[in-house]
Amino acid sequence: MKALRKAVISGTGISLPEKIVTNQDLEKVVDTTDEWIVTRTGIKQRHQIADDQTLLQLSIPAAQQAIANAGLTPDDIDLIIFATYTPDYQIPATACLLQDKLGCSKAGAFDLQAACTGFVYSSSIAVQFIATSTYDHVLVVGGDLTTRVLDFTDRNSCVLFGDGVGAAVYSPAKGDQGVFDTLLGSIGSGGEHIIVEVGGSAKRPTEEMIRNREHFLKINGKEVFKFSTRIVPEIIEETLKRNNLTLDDVALIIPHQANIRILESAAKRFECPIEKFYVNIDRYGNTVAASIPLALHDALVEGRIKENDIILLVGFGGGLTYGTILIKWGSYTTPKS
Repeated sequence: MKALRKAVISGTGISLPEKIVTNQDLEKVVDTTDEWIVTRTGIKQRHQIADDQTLLQLSIPAAQQAIANAGLTPDDIDLIIFATYTPDYQIPATACLLQDKLGCSKAGAFDLQAACTGFVYSSSIAVQFIATSTYDHVLVVGGDLTTRVLDFTDRNSCVLFGDGVGAAVYSPAKGDQGVFDTLLGSIGSGGEHIIVEVGGSAKRPTEEMIRNREHFLKINGKEVFKFSTRIVPEIIEETLKRNNLTLDDVALIIPHQANIRILESAAKRFECPIEKFYVNIDRYGNTVAASIPLALHDALVEGRIKENDIILLVGFGGGLTYGTILIKWGSYTTPKS
């Protein structure tokens, strides 16, 4: 039997729509203000996909950048996992379409739906395939076009989200670098708190449902905030405890970018500066499955992560789902942009 291998992130990439929507732009659409949005969420702007663009189109440059930054070619990729809840089609999987466009001729491909925790869930699968020597290079893509399912008459939800795609390549690690723990969890009883009710096989859309705006994303903000502020510190504590670490051992926490108040609450709980958590929600809003890989890439560009740093990815969101990935960072060359 082969010894289990660690997996390291060998390349990252991102892709964002050109259109930027500021809080001032939203003031013209719904009853809200820049002050209200910034105070309650930390968001100042977000990127929004054009009407004629697809998730596949937005994903291609992010994936290509991640593969190139890993020093690989498309033929080197063994598997593509695409985390999204807004695929271009119910079938085929967006991952399969991406496999074709990238020219990853030998790669298997599938989509995974775990909403805001999708990148963490997908990465945990990539790590297992590499650990067992089944595959050497796995491309994980996290991307969502949430503005396609937003009700722009609902000020409580439409101000929160942006569109984007982030990607990472996982490869065999050297020495003791790489992913050394993953944690996944869910609370299915809270699934109704973040839901798109119409469009699946349970509720096929009707004219009446569309008139009633039932096909848009619905969020119980109070319950989601309560869940998030509880689960984030809990899973950080559990991950650290089972690896005999303290928060001082962690160079940077890269959380899902849902709301600045959730991150501030966690920082207060640990009595640490908010700088321990990487934050870019002000620029992008909540990009769901793209959130963590976007933040990871930006942190690398800004020089916030160095070789042998211990970093912690923290996901939480629809499902309800949550998860962490603990990584001793490898020697991946910092991307320029």
